[in-house]
Amino acid sequence: MTRSAHQGVGSAIIAGAGIGGLAAALSLRDIGVASTLVEKRTALNETGAGIQLSPNASRVLFALGLGPALMRQAVEPDGVRVRAMRTGAELSRLELGETMRQRYGAPYLVIARSDLHTIMLDALRARTSVRILAGRTASAAGNHGDQAFLSIANAAGQQEDLQADLVIGADGVWSRIRESLGGAAPRYRGYHAWRAVIPASQLPEHVRVTETGLWLGGGRHLVHYGVAGGRALNVVAVIPSREALPDWSHVADPAVLMNAFAKADMRVRDLLAAGQNWRIHALHDAPPPARWSDGRVTLLGDAAHPVLPFLAQGGALAIEDAAALAALLGEAAVAGMAPARALEMYGSARRARAMKVQQQARGNGRTYHMRAPLSLARNFAMRRLGGAGVLARYDWLYGWQAPQAASSRETAPG
Repeated sequence: MTRSAHQGVGSAIIAGAGIGGLAAALSLRDIGVASTLVEKRTALNETGAGIQLSPNASRVLFALGLGPALMRQAVEPDGVRVRAMRTGAELSRLELGETMRQRYGAPYLVIARSDLHTIMLDALRARTSVRILAGRTASAAGNHGDQAFLSIANAAGQQEDLQADLVIGADGVWSRIRESLGGAAPRYRGYHAWRAVIPASQLPEHVRVTETGLWLGGGRHLVHYGVAGGRALNVVAVIPSREALPDWSHVADPAVLMNAFAKADMRVRDLLAAGQNWRIHALHDAPPPARWSDGRVTLLGDAAHPVLPFLAQGGALAIEDAAALAALLGEAAVAGMAPARALEMYGSARRARAMKVQQQARGNGRTYHMRAPLSLARNFAMRRLGGAGVLARYDWLYGWQAPQAASSRETAPG
C-alpha cells in the first residue's frame, strides 16, 4: 500500500541511473511518487566489479521487495579474514553469515554491481510509474515557481528543461547538480583502485569464494570476495599513485600491479596473477555541502558525499539516502509539511552520518596502509581486539534503519 505525497509531490526527476538513482526511484514509488530517470549513458549498465551490501543496505533492499532476486545472485560470506600482506599472518577474523543476521536483523551480502543494477532495473521496469531517458546529460538544476527543473542535453547537443515536483541529483562523484548547488569539487586522495573479476574455475586453491579476504600492507591493500552466486571472485587492489585520472575506468597494465605487490605473500601474487582485464580508477572524495537542498532540488549518494572505499559504504550510503528521503517525504505528506522543508530535514538528517562514514573511511585507509613500525602496533591491536571487538565498533553503522523499515513488506530470509 502506498501513501499519496503532499501538495502535488507526485513526480520526481532523478539525474543518474546508477545504484543510488535506482534506489531512489524504487523508494519513491512506494510513497506514490512517479520518477523520471535521466542517464547520460545510452546503455543502462553499471561499471565497477563488485559491491558490498552490509545490513544497513540489504535491509532497505529487502524492504523494497528485492530479497529473492538478491539471494539468487549474491554471496553471503561466512566471514572476513584479515592478514598481513608480506607474511600472510592472520590478524583477525570477523564472523559474518548468521552472526550478522542475528545481530542486525539483515544479511551481509556481496554482489556484482552489474547484477545488483539489473535486479533494481528489472524491478523498476515492472512498475509503470517510472520513465527512463537514456543518452541525456544533466547540466544544472533549479527551481521555477512551485516546481523544480533539470536542464539536459542529448548526444546532438539539443537542450531542454524537464520539470517535476522534485529534482534529485544522483549523478555521482562528478555531479553537475552538486556543482550547481555550490558544492566542492572532488579531491584526489592519492590512490588507484585496480579491479578484476576472476572466474572461480581459475582461482588458486587457497581462495574461498565464501570468505572475504583483506590483506594489509605498507601503502597498499587487497580485498577479495565472491560474486555471481559464487561463480566468480571480485578482486580490488589499492596502490599509491600521483596520477589523478579524471574518468571512472581505465585499462591497466598488470605488470605495474605485480610490481607493486612483488614483496607480498605468495598467495597474494598467485591471486593477482590469475586476474585479467584489470581496470583502474583514481580515488576521490569531497565534503558534503553545507546544504544538500535548494528548494525542491536535493542530492543523493556520491553526488552528495563521495566516499573512499575503505569502509565499503559508498553504495550502502546511497541506498540509505534513498530510504531516508522517501521516509521523510512520506512523513511530510501526513504532516502537511512543505516539500522544500522535508528536503532540508533530509539533508540535515543525513549529513552528520555521511561525514562520519567519510572520516572513518579515511581513517581505515591510514590504518590499512601503515608501514613499520606503526603496522606492528596495528597488528598487535587487531589481534588483541579480536573479530567480535572489531564488529562491535560498527554497530552504529550496520544497525541503521530507515523509519519505514519496521513496516517493510518483506524481511530478510531466515
